Amino acid sequence: MTTQAYIDANRERYLEELFQLLRIPSISTASEHDDDTHQCAVMVQEYLVRAGLDKAALYPTDGHPIIYAEKIIDESLPTVLVYGHYDVQPADPLDEWNSEPFEPTIKKTEIHPDGAIFGRGTTDDKGQMFLHVKAVEAMIQTDSLPCNVKFMIEGEEEIGSPNLEPFIKKHKAMLKSDVILISDTSLLSKEVPSITVGLRGLAYMDVSVKTARADMHSGLFGGAVANPINTLAKMIAQLKDEDNRITIPGFYDDVHFPSDRDREMMRNAPFDEQEYMDSPGVYGLEGQSGFHTYERTGILPTLDCNGIWGGFTGEGSKTVIPAKASAKISMRLVSKQDWHKIADLFTEHFKSLAPDHAKVTVTPHHGGNPYVTPTDTPEYRAAAEAMKDAFGVEPVPMYEGGSIPIVAKFKEVLEVETILMGFGFDTDGLHSPNEHFGLWNYYKGIETVPAFYRHYVGLKAGV
Repeated sequence: MTTQAYIDANRERYLEELFQLLRIPSISTASEHDDDTHQCAVMVQEYLVRAGLDKAALYPTDGHPIIYAEKIIDESLPTVLVYGHYDVQPADPLDEWNSEPFEPTIKKTEIHPDGAIFGRGTTDDKGQMFLHVKAVEAMIQTDSLPCNVKFMIEGEEEIGSPNLEPFIKKHKAMLKSDVILISDTSLLSKEVPSITVGLRGLAYMDVSVKTARADMHSGLFGGAVANPINTLAKMIAQLKDEDNRITIPGFYDDVHFPSDRDREMMRNAPFDEQEYMDSPGVYGLEGQSGFHTYERTGILPTLDCNGIWGGFTGEGSKTVIPAKASAKISMRLVSKQDWHKIADLFTEHFKSLAPDHAKVTVTPHHGGNPYVTPTDTPEYRAAAEAMKDAFGVEPVPMYEGGSIPIVAKFKEVLEVETILMGFGFDTDGLHSPNEHFGLWNYYKGIETVPAFYRHYVGLKAGV
C-alpha cells in the first residue's frame, strides 16, 4: 500500500482522533486546567506510540510535560525534528462562540466549502501538530519513511515556553537533528501556497501607575488629584506618533528590511482587504504609513496595549478615583531586535513619560527573539518542492506576524534551521472565538508532509 492510499483509507479515523485531542481543554495558563493539560500530553504520547514511533515518553518540567519520541531507521540518514504544542489559549469570551469551544463541530463556510472544524486549538496548534503525527504514521506503516524522525511536543507555547529552553539545553544530544519542521503558521490561500520565512519576536510587559495609597471619593478629591487611569492612558498614547511609528528612542536601531525582491513578492501576493477584515469583523485598517498590510504584519515591529484596567468595573456605579491603574503591553519584534534590549528601552522610556507624582512599575513578562529562515538551503528547497507537488505552483516566501519565541532558541542551542510549513489560514480565528481549521487544510497537510521528507533526503544526498 502506498502512503497516499494509507492516508485515504484512514481519513475518518484521523479526524476522530484529532477530535479526541480537541475535546481536552489544555489551557496552559489556567491552573484549574492542569489536569486537563496533563491528560492531553498523555493522549499525544499514546498517539505517537500507535503511529509506530519508539521511545515515546513524557518528560516532566516545572510546568507542563514535554513529549519526546523518535524513529531511527539509519544513523547515516538525515534526521527531521518535528516541533509542536498541545496547549491552547483560553476560550474567552465564551458568549462570542457559535458552538462549544471544546466540542469540535464541522461547519461549512465561504472559505471552507468542504467544511471546517470549529473549536479551540484546531489550527493553533493541535490540528497542525497532529497532521505531522498522522503523516509520519502513514510513512511508517507503509515502510516508506525515508529518514529518521524525532518529535518534541510541548505544553507551554501559549505562555512563552518557559521550560523548553532548559529542556533543549539538557537534552541537546537526544535532540540532535538536521532540520526542525514546524506547522504553526499559515498559507496564503488554496491556490497560492506560502512558506513562512520570518517570525516576529515578542516582548510582553506588565505596567502599572500608582498615584495614591488608597482609592478616593471622586467628589471630595476629583479635580485636585491625579487619576492613574487618565495618567496611564496618556502615557500609552505617547508610545506612538501620528504616523503610528513607535516613539521609544533606539527602538528601530536593529530593524533591517528584507530585499526589494522579497518585498515586491509580498506586495504582489494575493490579498483581499475586505476578506482580511471580515474574519475578525474589524471596521477598518490602520498602521504605519507607507507600508502594505503584509509588510505591517510581517516585517515591521509593533506595540499594542493588550489589556487595561483600574478602579471600579462592576455593575452599576461607584464614584471613585482609583489609587492604581494597570495595563499589559506587547511588542512584536523583527529582524535583529533582541527582546531583552527592547524591554530595557521600553522600561526607560515609559517611566520617563510619567509625571513626578506617579509611581510607575514596569515588569517584563516574557519574550523571544525574531527568526528568519534562509531560502538557499536544502531544507527550504525541500519544503518548496513539497508545496509545489501538492499545490501545483511555487510557494511564496512570507514573513508572518506571529511569534514562536522558541524558534530563535532552536537555532542558538540546537544549531539547526527551522522550516515553518503551515497549513492554516490567517482567517481561521487563532486566539479568537470560533477558531477553526479546514478539513481540506488538515488533509492537505498530511499529504504534503511526506513529500518534504522525500525531497529533503534527495537534496541532502546531492549536496
